[in-house]
Amino acid sequence: MHRSLGIDTGGTYTDAVLFDDEAGVVAKAKALTTRHDLSIGIAHAVGAVLEQGSTDAATIGLVSLSTTLATNALVEGRGGRVALVFIGFGDNDAGRAGLAGAMQGDPLIRIAGGHNPQGDPLAELDLEALEREVLLVAPTVTGFAVTAQFATRNAEHELAARDLLRRITDLPVTCGHELSAQLNGPRRALTSVLNARLIGLITGLIGAAEDIMTRHGIDAPLMVVRGDGALMSAEMAKARPIETILSGPAASLVGAAHLTGATDAIVSDIGGTTTDIAVVEGGVPRLDDQGATVGGHRTMVEAVAMTTVGLGGDSEVTIGLDAAVPQITLGPRRVVPICLLATQHRDAVHRALDQQLLQDVPGMHDGRFAVPITDAGASSAGLDEAERELLDLALAGVTPVARLVRGHADTARLNRLVSRGLMMLAAFTPTDASHVAGDYVAFDRSAASKAATLLARKRTLLGKPVAESAEAIAALVIRALQRRSAETVLDVALGIDGFEGGGLSRHPLLAGSLDGRRGVVDVAAQLTLPLIALGASAAIYYPAVAAMLRTEGVIPGDADVANAIGAVVGRVRVHHDVYVSQPQRGRFRVHHPAADGTAHSDLLTFEEARESARRSATVEALRAADLAGAADAQVLVTERINIATVEGVELFVDATITASASGRPRVAR
Repeated sequence: MHRSLGIDTGGTYTDAVLFDDEAGVVAKAKALTTRHDLSIGIAHAVGAVLEQGSTDAATIGLVSLSTTLATNALVEGRGGRVALVFIGFGDNDAGRAGLAGAMQGDPLIRIAGGHNPQGDPLAELDLEALEREVLLVAPTVTGFAVTAQFATRNAEHELAARDLLRRITDLPVTCGHELSAQLNGPRRALTSVLNARLIGLITGLIGAAEDIMTRHGIDAPLMVVRGDGALMSAEMAKARPIETILSGPAASLVGAAHLTGATDAIVSDIGGTTTDIAVVEGGVPRLDDQGATVGGHRTMVEAVAMTTVGLGGDSEVTIGLDAAVPQITLGPRRVVPICLLATQHRDAVHRALDQQLLQDVPGMHDGRFAVPITDAGASSAGLDEAERELLDLALAGVTPVARLVRGHADTARLNRLVSRGLMMLAAFTPTDASHVAGDYVAFDRSAASKAATLLARKRTLLGKPVAESAEAIAALVIRALQRRSAETVLDVALGIDGFEGGGLSRHPLLAGSLDGRRGVVDVAAQLTLPLIALGASAAIYYPAVAAMLRTEGVIPGDADVANAIGAVVGRVRVHHDVYVSQPQRGRFRVHHPAADGTAHSDLLTFEEARESARRSATVEALRAADLAGAADAQVLVTERINIATVEGVELFVDATITASASGRPRVAR
């Protein structure tokens, strides 16, 4: 019986587990994620788990990787600069589906072309105009996204644009029809843009994992967890990194079900950057049929129905000082905890903190540092001169933010560099608060205490200190994280019950329930499902969260590496849709996948069209399953046929034939 190696690269920690099909978890290890060179963190975790498990690399038949890298990048607004080729769309389409916000000012190239719903051309594709525009923007971007009007019915124009881009540039190209068969062009374009933006990050991560496998002599297939909890090959993940959003959380959900045997539960996984909340129904993850939403972007990626918020142990703590009572805000930005930074740059950090503590007046940026940590795949393309100058200053080493920022313009430039993954900020976090409180002391507790003191002495609108001591501000931060976690879980549960809109947890009645108030009326909001908490810090925060929600709290053994476990117990699952339309009476059109170069074929009867669609869907699903790394995939074909009744007569509208292929991943023999 072979062993599997599961790896999860999170925003803060990289986890590794050795898993045996019969014995379960054989060994587990953690290492800090090293964003400037991901291979370092992976190497430490893999090396430690192999040593602990006394395992010969030759016995490892499968390596599987889950990651929060793409999720965190979208939550934090990071990634490469991309250009969108927008074919056949109107003037207002770029403002729909959140596309303009997702572009973040990146280039948008609109050209003539596109098709109608039946797959017939609307206009000739203007390749000459495209080439002129591409040559202008190519030096400033890291990749291209291509989306054409109704390309899911006929992908000819997307494919032609892709071929041109590949011919005149060496940059990666993402086509919208490759990511989704759904309509809604602007939303498909948004998904394409995000995919193109993530390619460098995920390619860097996979390359790091492959280097470590080579170093240890591991000759086995490398798989990556998708956002729906299924597995895909590393090569597929490099081309379609958008499908890895929610990869880490999905793996955690699969791991939670495996560890607890739970059939129905709410699962909350708290990491360094995010908290991910989802539901297990009947022992499997509940999927979001509308597409995953991450960082405010509603994509077309099929994924677990997951609510991801920028709330974790490394969330930046900020204090609102424009009111009599200070307001604590956590996240959504992840920063390096001061206690962790001090273990790596002790003298520089303590010297700066001590100098700031000697000042009579608290500074706006006290206890904050700029850290030159370049993400794998990050690029400085498109930076202006002032941003490059600020980057050069920061690259000298860990620097107090107060030395870099002289005004609002510098603050905007610094935030731009952070969003591009060219540096990070270090500041006070819940992890620091846990060190001050003594709940978790893995790093430099003294540095955390100094940073807490700087935060506590900031002044409110009335001129009073925010808190009396480092211990007092730490307690406030911990309670804020517990309360925010309970509110988020409650909002997710209310959403499942049909109470849309979010934010209901802050209604006075529900807030009173979370506060544990009991007067003449006992208002109590109680979860009817157990709450499974995952993550290294779950034991610190979630007993209080479960108490607020008046439910059973479950923190399983190996909860700290549930994501890595989920990575190796999953299956490969893919599906392929073929659409059948009726452009006119007596003619049925089968819209074939673009992979075979055929736009569509017309047949005289629906039965002929249905059989053609079933064959095509089956072939493409098996091909996709093979590319995704499945062994001996099995196929199930389903049909959705829309029939309208007009004056008692049934009329065919359209049909979607779906072939779903699944199987365990291939393993080394």
